[in-house]
Amino acid sequence: MTQAVHVVGVGMIPFTKPGASESYDRMGAKAARLALDDAGIAYDQVEQAYVGYVFGDSTAGQAALYGVGLSGIPIVNVNNNCSTGSTALFLARQAVASGAADCVLALGFEQMVPGPLKGTWTDRPSPLARFIETMTEDQGWEPSAPRAAQFFGGAARDYIKEFGIAPSTFARISVKARQHAARNPLAVFRQTVTLDEVLAAPTVFDPLTRLQCCPPTCGAAAAIVCSEGFARRHGLDRRVRIAAQAMTTDGESTFAGHDMRKLVGADMARAASAKVYAAAGIGPEDVDVVELHDCFTANELITYEALGLTPEGTAEKFILDGDNTYGGRVVTNPSGGLLSKGHPLGATGLAQCAELTWQLRGQADQRQVDGARLALQHNLGLGGACVVTLYQKVDA
Repeated sequence: MTQAVHVVGVGMIPFTKPGASESYDRMGAKAARLALDDAGIAYDQVEQAYVGYVFGDSTAGQAALYGVGLSGIPIVNVNNNCSTGSTALFLARQAVASGAADCVLALGFEQMVPGPLKGTWTDRPSPLARFIETMTEDQGWEPSAPRAAQFFGGAARDYIKEFGIAPSTFARISVKARQHAARNPLAVFRQTVTLDEVLAAPTVFDPLTRLQCCPPTCGAAAAIVCSEGFARRHGLDRRVRIAAQAMTTDGESTFAGHDMRKLVGADMARAASAKVYAAAGIGPEDVDVVELHDCFTANELITYEALGLTPEGTAEKFILDGDNTYGGRVVTNPSGGLLSKGHPLGATGLAQCAELTWQLRGQADQRQVDGARLALQHNLGLGGACVVTLYQKVDA
């Protein structure tokens, strides 16, 4: 049997550029306290904690939470590349749904350095070795270009090759992201940009310019999830429920498809979202607001279709018609997304959770999506893992 799981508290600190943040332990402790305060509970009421980060030493989760309290609870450190934050949330939800715990904290943080992502170790095989080999076979390797940009830029090229869209279509996503982030005081980039400015920015990997790539970011975010019984006993806010959640990893099609879109996780997203829709008994047409993993504009575009928000081959029309923003069919990344809010890897999935919780509570201020009742989250990590979560507003 499974228990209903509610998100009763969320917290997020303002995201910043590398070098401008506090240390990871201070950021993590602040985000955890914000979530606890939002829930209206004390740390000693939390029974377990799952803490996500990518660049950090072992037991960094303890270092952060020891600044909140020394309660002796299990603290599990999580690293699943860019899907780390939502993986921590996935584990926290499982603990509550299974009855193993009544109240669990999911925390994510990252203290990053400037520049593109790169591996830490040079004396052992890279976890991405098979991905790099497949990409090199399919499209070659450019030593001067950032690795991640080659993956997602290649996905853009394969989409253009199949559907013949204008390369500028990807740039329009950056314009939309900055417009949304201008309303978000927690975002790192709040200045709007024009289409011409996005296209005129230096090319990172054609067709992606610098303004179409998410920045390295520092930050932290957290969520408190609990059972309905715990929430009732303590008089907590039960308006946001996790209606369904799924995690997927790579299948054969990732490597056998000879398609960069599949190599960067489109099939993982498609499989995870299908499981979520089936479990919740809804379709993508029922979703009001989405936070998806827009590490590059190319990934946002291909994810529209992977999540079923628009039929295959129609993403350009979806964008040009404004169906991905306010006044359209489904508001996508009202926070500004990774492109503009920022992407502190371990915190990203929990920042998405915070944004969607605020949306369903009606607490998103200038970003509020009117009447939002169903919110979808998509968080992706190469190597690979994808977590899709559906949140539902309930009358409680």
